[in-house]
Amino acid sequence: MAAEPERISDDPLDWRGRPIRCRECSHVALNLEGLCRKGSACVRDRRAKRVDLFFRGHPHLADAYLDHVYFEVRARAARYASVLRLPPLLDDPEPEVRATVASRLPASRIARLAHDPEPRVRIVAANRLEGAALLAMYSDPDYLVRIHVVRRLSPDLLTIAVHDEDPEVRRWVARRIPLERLHLLVKDPEPLVRLVVAERLPEDRLAAMSKDEDLRVRFTVAERCSVELLPSFLDDEDELVRACAQARLEGD
Repeated sequence: MAAEPERISDDPLDWRGRPIRCRECSHVALNLEGLCRKGSACVRDRRAKRVDLFFRGHPHLADAYLDHVYFEVRARAARYASVLRLPPLLDDPEPEVRATVASRLPASRIARLAHDPEPRVRIVAANRLEGAALLAMYSDPDYLVRIHVVRRLSPDLLTIAVHDEDPEVRRWVARRIPLERLHLLVKDPEPLVRLVVAERLPEDRLAAMSKDEDLRVRFTVAERCSVELLPSFLDDEDELVRACAQARLEGD
C-alpha cells in the first residue's frame, strides 16, 4: 500500500517557531507558480522533510543555502548542492551536515572525518574509505563504527578482530572470515558468535562444537554434522537436540 501524503499543517512554522508567510519569502514567484508550497515543500519550514522536498524540486537553488543559519537547511542543501561547494562544510558544527558531506565528496577528500568526534560521521567515513585508511578505522572506540569497518574489510584481514571486545563485532567477523580461519572463533565466549560459526563450519569440522554448552549451538551442529557424529547427540541433555539427531538418523 502506498504511503499517504504528509498532512499539510494549518500553521507551518519556520526554524525560529514563527508562522511562515509566503509573501515574505524570496521564492514567492515559485509559490505563485505552484512550484513550492507552505506546509509541504518549503525551504523556510523547520521540518527537514519539507525542506528536502523543496530542494528536490529545485536542486539548482541548493548552493545558495549551504551557509544558512539553520542546520537542517544546510544538511538538506548539501544533498543537492554542487560537490565543488561542499569542502567548507567538512568543518560544519553540526554532525548531520558533516555526515551528508562525507557521503558525497570523493573518498580522498574525507579522510580526516575518520577522526570526527561524532560516531555517525565516522560511520559514513567507514563506508567510503578504502585500503589502509579503512583498516586504520578498526581502532575506533565505538563498536558501531568497528562493525561497519569489519563489514567492509577484506575477509583476509579479519583476524585482527577475532578478539574484539564487542560480541556484535565478532559476529560480523564470524560471518565473513574465511572458512580456514573460522576455527579462531570456535571457543568464543559469546554463544551467538559460536552459533554463526556452527552455521558456517564444514560438516567434517563440526565435531569440535558437538559439546558446546549452548543448546542453540549444539542443535545447529546436530542439524548439519555428518551422520557419523549423530549418535553422540542421542544422550544430549536437551530433548530438542536428541530429537534432531534421532530424526536425522531415522531419515537416513
